Amino acid sequence: MMLEKSPLSIFHITLFIFLFSTQIWSSSSSHQQPQTIYQILKSNGLPMGLFPKGVTNFSIDDSGNFQVFLDQACNAKFEDELHYDPNVSGSLTFGRIDDLTGISTKDLFLWFLVKEIWVDTPSSGLIHFDVGVVAKQFSLSSFETPRDCFTSSLPPKILSRKLGHDESDHQELSRAVL
Repeated sequence: MMLEKSPLSIFHITLFIFLFSTQIWSSSSSHQQPQTIYQILKSNGLPMGLFPKGVTNFSIDDSGNFQVFLDQACNAKFEDELHYDPNVSGSLTFGRIDDLTGISTKDLFLWFLVKEIWVDTPSSGLIHFDVGVVAKQFSLSSFETPRDCFTSSLPPKILSRKLGHDESDHQELSRAVL
């Protein structure tokens, strides 16, 4: 009787060790893989398409302050057109980006700096872009996947609704970066 229990016990112990070591290996390998900016957006309740395709150079600290570095300024077409400066920065919290710099949106024929982006409730299907005094609403589904971004030879002439004047300093700074 003792001999019958022994092989089963050895089998169970071996199986347990194998499963346990497999679990440790898979969890340690998943921690080693760096997250993309798209995964970080998604895990914070925001759509992955807020930044254009191909972003590989970015930084984010523990408090959510981030910087995204693009090879060059570019424009992407959604419901409206968005302009991305070569450097985009902001503060990321769940469902929201505050203190945003480096993104502009086109309204009719004018460009406005985007100051903040947020999703109230995902079930609403809306994402909001604060451009100063007003917030523009877009369909959340428009931002599900990153879009192609086309080179922008000159930065757009940007207006600030909050200030009611040209952001010429922003424009000159953008030209200097290019």
